[in-house]
Order: sequence, then structure tokens, then C-alpha cells
Amino acid sequence: QVQLVESGGGLVQLGGSLRLSCTASMSIFNFKAVGWFRQAPGKERELVASMSAGGSTDYADFVKGRFTISKNIGKNTVDLQMNSLKEEDTAVYYCKAALGSVAIWGQGTQVTVSS
Repeated sequence: QVQLVESGGGLVQLGGSLRLSCTASMSIFNFKAVGWFRQAPGKERELVASMSAGGSTDYADFVKGRFTISKNIGKNTVDLQMNSLKEEDTAVYYCKAALGSVAIWGQGTQVTVSS
């Protein structure tokens, strides 16, 4: 069974940075696409950033210029570098991978931005 495990979340001050990692139990080369989503309390889960197998990226407007999604082949991770964090970035962040037609989710990691 393929698993995704997120790490790197935590408490950060307004304007600070965090780097999230999503470690896969199989080679990330197998994934058609990977992405990061987030869900704040009382809100629906929303796409933050995604990357296709070919390396094309897509970002939600609210993170453009601040967040960067990348793959680390050596570590077999999909990372999300988050800079200039805002209070509204507070949420549980989830990693998602598309393995063929099957969607695989991680368990999530909490990111809290405090002023």
C-alpha cells in the first residue's frame, strides 16, 4: 500500500518561512501528479500547488510568489517551501499524489502562523 507522510509543519511567526516535505513509500516517478492542499477550520480543502510528472507547476493565486513546490529525487520527497507566511495560511496541509486514477493522501501536517 502506497503511503505519503508529511512533515515540517509547526508554529511560525508572521512573515516567516517553513518547508514541508511529503515522503512517499514508492518512487515519486510513478506519480502522474503530486500536489499540496490545505484545510483551515470550517473551510473546505483547497489546492495550494501542484506539479505534473513532467515538472509543470500550478499555484493558487493566494500563494503565488510566496510558495514553491519541488521534487527531491534523492530523498523521494515532494516539498513545499513557504515564505512570507500570513495568518490566513494557518491550516492543515496535505500531500496528494495521483497514481494512475487513484488518489493517495497523506495524513496532514499542521501549520500555524502567529502574530
